[in-house]
Amino acid sequence: MVVSRRTHAIQQSIRQITNDPQIQNPVALVENHHLCRRNAEGEKMLPDGLIWRRLLLLLCFSLKMIAEIDSLSTRRASSASFLGRLLQVPPIPYFLSSLLKSREHPKRSNDHNVVSVDSDFYLDELLNGDQEDEDDYDQLPPFKPLSKSQVAKLSKEQQILYFDESDYRTKLLQKKQLKEQLKGFKEMKKKEGDDNDILSDDDHPDDGYDTDRYPMPEWTLPSSFDSDDPVYRYRCPVSTPNLLVRAVYNPDGWDHDFGFDGVSVQHSHDVANKYPASLWVQVNKDKREFTIHLDSSMSVKHGDYASSLAGFDIQTIMNQLSYTLRGETKFKNFKKNITTGGLSMTFLGNSMVAGAKLEDKLLVGNRLTLSGNTGAVSMRGDAAYGVIMEATLREKSYPVGQGVATLGASLVKWHKEWTMAANLDSHVSVGRSSNMSVHVDVNNKLTGRVSIKANTSEQLNIALLGTCSVIMYVWNKMHPSADPNAE
Repeated sequence: MVVSRRTHAIQQSIRQITNDPQIQNPVALVENHHLCRRNAEGEKMLPDGLIWRRLLLLLCFSLKMIAEIDSLSTRRASSASFLGRLLQVPPIPYFLSSLLKSREHPKRSNDHNVVSVDSDFYLDELLNGDQEDEDDYDQLPPFKPLSKSQVAKLSKEQQILYFDESDYRTKLLQKKQLKEQLKGFKEMKKKEGDDNDILSDDDHPDDGYDTDRYPMPEWTLPSSFDSDDPVYRYRCPVSTPNLLVRAVYNPDGWDHDFGFDGVSVQHSHDVANKYPASLWVQVNKDKREFTIHLDSSMSVKHGDYASSLAGFDIQTIMNQLSYTLRGETKFKNFKKNITTGGLSMTFLGNSMVAGAKLEDKLLVGNRLTLSGNTGAVSMRGDAAYGVIMEATLREKSYPVGQGVATLGASLVKWHKEWTMAANLDSHVSVGRSSNMSVHVDVNNKLTGRVSIKANTSEQLNIALLGTCSVIMYVWNKMHPSADPNAE
């Protein structure tokens, strides 16, 4: 027992000094006392009868052999370094998916989105389509909200009528407020265009943010958490909305641990008070790995119907840094049609990946948006091609109602093989106090994922959701093969 404890203590000290928890140094016992036991040949022995000199020599010889074998394997690995560099480059479809991603162009701090090249709908048409709604709201009789105790005294039919009337008035009020806000934005933009053509050096349009405070975005809770979760510790107001610094949450941390192993910085600024730019940096660092992810872009507006974007990205891919230069131009060739063309170059080690894409978006009516995106990337004579089609349907009461459903399909060709995939995203309101999100992914190999997320403020609904979660947990424990996360 004493020997095992001392051996463990020595090995633990070596691990702490070398900062390597996986190192395994062998430990040998030596007895050098002049009165220790000896065998018939005069060799010193341990109390258990073992001859420690032979064991020590055997241990040293075996370590030397292992070191020589390791050096031989290192030379063989260096001779195959070219093949190793090839294996460290991710497949081309990885770069294709990044290229085909739609990007929103940065906007100026005083741009209130009245008319923008990124807007695939017009608030004027959506809000002014039902002019009678605003008139009806102004002519409605006074309405007195009831307390919970008063609502509880009403009959079932009266409660339904009361909630329907309340929801109807709330909808009309929100639409009226959006109209007034849009009207104020238009007047502000017109005034800015008439008053200031070029800002002087003493003008600081961002100074107005210093006196305001904005709540920090909420953290996303992990799938399993308790009252000791440290998320709430980082809820605080921020002074400037164009600068946000946050810790990066690690979902694989220990229970009751902080779980933060990085930091992210998000910043937006108007270069020369004319060119909007955005910067997002995330750095992660632990005992073994260091990763960085940087997205930076700057846009130039060509009126209200055209914009050009230039960007520079840095990302850690397979223990290497990749550098991406990208640029695209977006313009509205028709009132309800947006066309985008772009190029990109990615440098990863000794490899360069070049790509080009073409995107088109069409608004059908005021609720349906159709978009198509096609592109190709090439590296060392190898190429991959892809097409993405999407259809987005908004709620009838949009923008007051935020319900939306998106159906998409993608097709990728690489090495004479076709890969097809489809996805469905839906966000709908269920009742007055519940929301549900559904996400479905499936590919031509009949593999995919189904995700359903529901949130509610009703106590009964919360109890039902908790019961369903417990049932699913028990089912996965009883049938491990049905759990996709089971090993």
